[in-house]
Amino acid sequence: SDCQEKFENDKPAFLSLLETYIDINEFIPISFRNHFYASTGRTRKYPLQAFLWALIIQRIFSIPTDQLLLTFLAYSKSLREFCGFTKVPDASKITRFKQDFLDDLQLVFDNLVDVTEPICQAIDFAKADMTIFDSSGIEAFVTENNPKYANRIIKQLYINGHFCYVFKFGIVTNGLGIIRHISFYNKNFMASHPDIVVEKKSDSPDEDKCVHDSKLLIPTLKDFFSKHPLINPKTFLGDAAFDTAQLYKSLLTGDTFGNDKHFSKAYIPLNARSGLENLDYSINEDGIPCCPHDPSLQMKYEGTSKLRSGVTRYKFVCPKMKWIYDKSTQKAHRHCFCDNPCTSSKCGRMVYIYPEKNLRAYPGTIRGTEEWDDTYKIRTVVERDINHIKDNLCLAERLR
Repeated sequence: SDCQEKFENDKPAFLSLLETYIDINEFIPISFRNHFYASTGRTRKYPLQAFLWALIIQRIFSIPTDQLLLTFLAYSKSLREFCGFTKVPDASKITRFKQDFLDDLQLVFDNLVDVTEPICQAIDFAKADMTIFDSSGIEAFVTENNPKYANRIIKQLYINGHFCYVFKFGIVTNGLGIIRHISFYNKNFMASHPDIVVEKKSDSPDEDKCVHDSKLLIPTLKDFFSKHPLINPKTFLGDAAFDTAQLYKSLLTGDTFGNDKHFSKAYIPLNARSGLENLDYSINEDGIPCCPHDPSLQMKYEGTSKLRSGVTRYKFVCPKMKWIYDKSTQKAHRHCFCDNPCTSSKCGRMVYIYPEKNLRAYPGTIRGTEEWDDTYKIRTVVERDINHIKDNLCLAERLR
């Protein structure tokens, strides 16, 4: 709250906080430094740290254009000195810096992820142990606007319910809303993942988007984990686009991401177009067993256990079963109070579920429970991050 107060009402004090507590040299890879200061026949007039601080300040203060950033630097001596500029560079210097050192800038962000991971773990381990994924697109500035050009682009791009010219990307955050990874789905990404098959478009753009997003998830996570091998989250949150049997298997079992990495739980809503089926007993839309005589009565979840073989087992009991305490034996026992019992057992019917047999129905957790609802709400942080990137960081309407 103190930082927020300074940011809103005392910009010099806020800059002083950044200068005191953030050592930008910690985030700059030696390869970036060597590349920037490589011998070119002339010395660098502007230091590397100055360019980086200027771009960071541009994002923090939501300065939409490079030209406006340079205007701020020209009229603010304190801002200029904070960045490390003795003289304000021209706009072409900023542009060339971003173009010439694009890969190096990516390494800075990758370093930031590793540096901030222990901080996230210390703030809230449970939320830091989550991986949340979503995709979106930044609408591009279009120079040609004739129907022929538009129709060619429309055949390729579709995002969030409408046709537009976009740079599509996927974003990975943790449960705290701290960005861990961003993949841009450009030609380079597709070339590095030849296993992604772009199929023929259907008559439903919404269906096409879901299919495409589901194929991008695993390659994106593979890139993320390969860059950060020490990060090993156990809970995945995604939207219904990822509700496919194959994705549950890839996320929850096997060696999809290398080094036996996989998630323990996957919070993915069921796709409305397909429900759950079971031939042994009736289940509701959340996969919870129901009373054979009254499908509106779901059985009570009584806990999870691990068998000696290591297999996980969920236990459900009759919804009309109660625990009765016997004073003579000083023990409690189950008793079913159903008027029309479906079994001769006095305890009532019990159902044991082995989630590994149906990961889509039981992805390491029970759907429809309070835990499920409370956890899945956290997924909204990725949507807020996307909005933050587009609006607050002024990336949605930039010309370049």
